[in-house]
Amino acid sequence: MNALTKVLTVVLLVISIGMFVYLYSSVEKVIDDRKAIESKENAVIERLKLIREAQIVFNEVNGRYTANWDSLSSFIQNGQVPIIERKETIIQKAYGGEEVKVSFDTLGFVSAKERIFKKNFTLSAADNGTFAGYNVKVGDNVIRNMKAYRINVGGTEKQPPFPEEGVIDNLTDVAPGEELKKGQILINYSRYQFNPNIDLSRIGFKPDSEEKFEIFVSKVDKSGLMVQVIEVRDPKPDNPSRKESNEQKARKPLRFGSRTDVSTAGNWE
Repeated sequence: MNALTKVLTVVLLVISIGMFVYLYSSVEKVIDDRKAIESKENAVIERLKLIREAQIVFNEVNGRYTANWDSLSSFIQNGQVPIIERKETIIQKAYGGEEVKVSFDTLGFVSAKERIFKKNFTLSAADNGTFAGYNVKVGDNVIRNMKAYRINVGGTEKQPPFPEEGVIDNLTDVAPGEELKKGQILINYSRYQFNPNIDLSRIGFKPDSEEKFEIFVSKVDKSGLMVQVIEVRDPKPDNPSRKESNEQKARKPLRFGSRTDVSTAGNWE
């Protein structure tokens, strides 16, 4: 191998290594960019879910949505939501028919923040039987399919599972040996569906950004009935492929609701 061949070999090797490093860095950058966009979009979706839940509860209490972020923030922090119990009474008619009378009672109030941020669950007796004991205590963290309590049904012990994860808030005072009726509430538990430490004064902003969500609230005529509509959207998507001109709904900027229909569905769902 002469000197020229050696030089060419070294030059080609250096070029090859340089090309490899360049291609590797380019691919790595594309992957990192995609991960960063995905992370930002996930944060935006979580914020939109929170705004949606807050608007739904605001509408339940006030009979309308709000386009004012300060009003929404104040409601979450200071509002009260009534706890309504719906009762049905069946009245027998003289001619043999039945009439169902529906009544509503206000049992108390819960803070708007708790109503919005927490999901509450109840676990009831799965069947008629004899109570044999709880498998959990107040304050325990439970996961889906974890055994909740023991009940003897026709000589067979059953242990119904939790359908959701959460923290035990209350156990009904039932002693082993007592008879249970199917549907009798035994366990109350809950979990936070949103971060309770979020800065609510910035609820209208995209996470880690000074960009605000766009919000539209109005009434539209649906078959002669004026109904509330709402749309909240990300005006500057982190993903450059999300454009209003896209034919696919799922590829438009992240949003929930509609300006023309009674819906609070998100286009990420």
